[in-house]
Amino acid sequence: MIRIAIVEDNPEVREQLVGYVHRYERQFGKMFELVTFADGDEIVSDYRAVYDIILLDIQMRRMDGMAAAEAIRKVDKDVILIFITNMAQFAIRGYAVDALDYVLKPVPYFAFSQQLQKAVDRLQKRQKTFLTVPVDGGLRRIDVAGLYYLESEGHSVHFYSEDGDLVAPGSLKSYEEKLAGKPFVRCNSGYLVNLAQVLAVQQNTVQVGPYALQISRPKKKAFLEALTDYIGGSVK
Repeated sequence: MIRIAIVEDNPEVREQLVGYVHRYERQFGKMFELVTFADGDEIVSDYRAVYDIILLDIQMRRMDGMAAAEAIRKVDKDVILIFITNMAQFAIRGYAVDALDYVLKPVPYFAFSQQLQKAVDRLQKRQKTFLTVPVDGGLRRIDVAGLYYLESEGHSVHFYSEDGDLVAPGSLKSYEEKLAGKPFVRCNSGYLVNLAQVLAVQQNTVQVGPYALQISRPKKKAFLEALTDYIGGSVK
């Protein structure tokens, strides 16, 4: 479950943001674990990297949001920060702490929901998926995002990845089924390509990481359509 912290010293605004999170849950069928803080020093004190998203007011009485964000970043490089502010020029400084974005006060629900959706999308892209394959003497987990492509080799499959190569028994079709729902498409009958690793397409060749693979004529149309859909769907 996604954990969200709201840091806002104005009780009315804090309750408004809590209400917006619950409204988003109902609208999109999501469930969040929600925690609130009344000032920046409250979240920074004994901070632990347990949150996925922090909604952070910039102007607070005891510790402003920018100072809190700087302290948080020293121990948590991954949490997504979204600033809540009534002055856009304050939010510009958010780039220094790698803030995702900001929402201007008074906070409208639509703008809030867009930023929350952006944060959820980023979290989903971070989530790792592993493929477990049999190897001599045991099993090995492969990070799917790091795969370049899979190649059929008789009764085995060759995996080419950022972490090195390996060969495992099985058919390309069986691994294609295991990767259903992930951006893997055949560019010919023997190669299953990770679209996220595609760098370029030149005529009948696709550049997948450091590898140049042939695109077969029967697979070309479907492969290019899938690549176009993936690229279009990945742009935020």
